Amino acid sequence: MEENKILKAYEAARERYAELGIDTDKAVAQLEQVPISLHCWQTDDVVGFERNVALSGGIQTTGNYPGRARNVEEVRQDIIEVKSLLAGNHRLNLHETYGEFGDTFVDRDQVETRHFQGWIDWAKAQNLKLDFNSTSFSHPKSGNLTLSNPDDEIRNFWIEHTKRCRRIANDMGKAQGDPCIMNIWVHDGSKDLTVNRLRYREILKDSLDDILSEELPNMKSCLEAKLFGIGLESYTVGSHDFFAGYCSKNNVIYTLDTGHYEQTENVSDMVASLLLFVPELMLHVSRPVRWDSDHVTIMNDQTLDLFKELVRADALHRAHVGLDYFDASINRIGAYIIGVRATQRCLLSALLEPIKQLRQYEAADQGFQRLALLEEAKSMPMGAVFDYFCMKNNVPVGTDYMAEVERYEREELSKRN
Repeated sequence: MEENKILKAYEAARERYAELGIDTDKAVAQLEQVPISLHCWQTDDVVGFERNVALSGGIQTTGNYPGRARNVEEVRQDIIEVKSLLAGNHRLNLHETYGEFGDTFVDRDQVETRHFQGWIDWAKAQNLKLDFNSTSFSHPKSGNLTLSNPDDEIRNFWIEHTKRCRRIANDMGKAQGDPCIMNIWVHDGSKDLTVNRLRYREILKDSLDDILSEELPNMKSCLEAKLFGIGLESYTVGSHDFFAGYCSKNNVIYTLDTGHYEQTENVSDMVASLLLFVPELMLHVSRPVRWDSDHVTIMNDQTLDLFKELVRADALHRAHVGLDYFDASINRIGAYIIGVRATQRCLLSALLEPIKQLRQYEAADQGFQRLALLEEAKSMPMGAVFDYFCMKNNVPVGTDYMAEVERYEREELSKRN
């Protein structure tokens, strides 16, 4: 797209927004400062490099589009390509199974920072900060219960794994001079009726108390809830009510995964309540269709509402933003770009909302005026501001990135068997 056309459209948009008291330059600058944590598992369908087996444990990837990353080098190559097409400075989110284990099998209760030193060095060279995740699924000891398992041997295995992951995250944070955000999610649950609900949750609570007791200053832990998993439909140990209570009581970051709740539930409704009781939020932005299917994030009402709630609450500084989907039915690089740009558009839309005037209407009980302005804001020229944001950061504007994704597929992804 021609630069003069982008600038002309932006100038017109800036004038329109200024009439509502909105500074578009300030909004663009704010957007540039919000990193999105890119999920490494979109490159290879959550297979990882520990066992090279398909995903299991209440979740699954669907599709078999050509070009899946087969090793660490290809994951890094894909991330560099993705990063080149995105405006802003972003982070990279790793699961434990993406370590560099060489020819030696390293079980999860033996993992160490040295298995991720290559990632730490590479990320520094790429100007990427790292985030991290423990990995309790896709393992012979996963079963239906991990940290909530009454079997001491199995439970202690996963406790040790998670403790080691926290230490690795702490080393990552120390090396990059910025806290590494480490997410803990366990799939624990039951396919059918359960009569020991309290017992499993007591065990999970005790396991988490043990894991989180170690003070690690260069990382932050967050806990992720879920409604159900495939094959674990009737009972989830780490449910929303469990983790909302645990995080509130223990001052732990709560992870809101937008695919982990009832389909009729708008996750944005939880933001204001959680912010009263937990220190920060970790957002895993996804798109559920019928279930936690982790479709590519798009600019829909649910994602828009999520970021509007954060901005309206002046809470962007208390939120970490990451993506969490794994669509293997389309070009994986394109899926990254669509998801990140959709998330950024939703955030920009929130930053361009005439919140000052809306608050004044609300305080004066002027419901008609508030609703009218909310509706008018929907058709404001946000797209022209986003195009300027991309141009300003020297990345393709509009659909221009599609040609580069197609080139990369022809020259790189098509050669992977």
